[in-house]
Amino acid sequence: MSASRHDSDARSARAPVPVHLVLVAAVADNGVIGRAGVLPWRLKSDMQHFRRLTMGKPVVMGRKTYLSLTRTPLPGRTNIVLSADPAFAAPGVVVAGSFGAALACARGDALRRGADAIMIIGGADLFAQAMPLADRIELTRVHLRPQGDVMMPAIPPGDWREVARREFPAGPHDEASFTVLSYERITATPADCVAGAR
Repeated sequence: MSASRHDSDARSARAPVPVHLVLVAAVADNGVIGRAGVLPWRLKSDMQHFRRLTMGKPVVMGRKTYLSLTRTPLPGRTNIVLSADPAFAAPGVVVAGSFGAALACARGDALRRGADAIMIIGGADLFAQAMPLADRIELTRVHLRPQGDVMMPAIPPGDWREVARREFPAGPHDEASFTVLSYERITATPADCVAGAR
């Protein structure tokens, strides 16, 4: 083996795994994502999809989203809860006082785990903060139009392209059919711009 090939292999072995920022959301056809602190539908098939998608990765959520999860951490994932309340604490979760602190904690956890993504799982305010920095969006479009009090922030069409679409009929434990959509960013994030300027 040549010295240059050996050096290249050594650099590849040391190269860190890129950690992507991914939004994971379930959204009704009318944009609703929540009602009175819970999901306004029952979709066991999509919950199984969500589990597969997020397992082994850090998940970042707002306090209200955490409290909607029957107040127990999601197993097999580091649960990072963003809360401005310094008194908030919950067993089995990491509490972050700011979005930046939550991302820093999640990135460190992803690197330790060898995970390739940080999963942002809600709610609406957190989606709005994370969307300008995100690399991917994994969106379940629920084919219902329920009443609700929490709406998904708009996804700017000029920033994203759809790269995958899968249709799912309603299963025996699902209230509706749904479509799983994957989007990739087509514009540079602020982080990309900074990195490119160095």
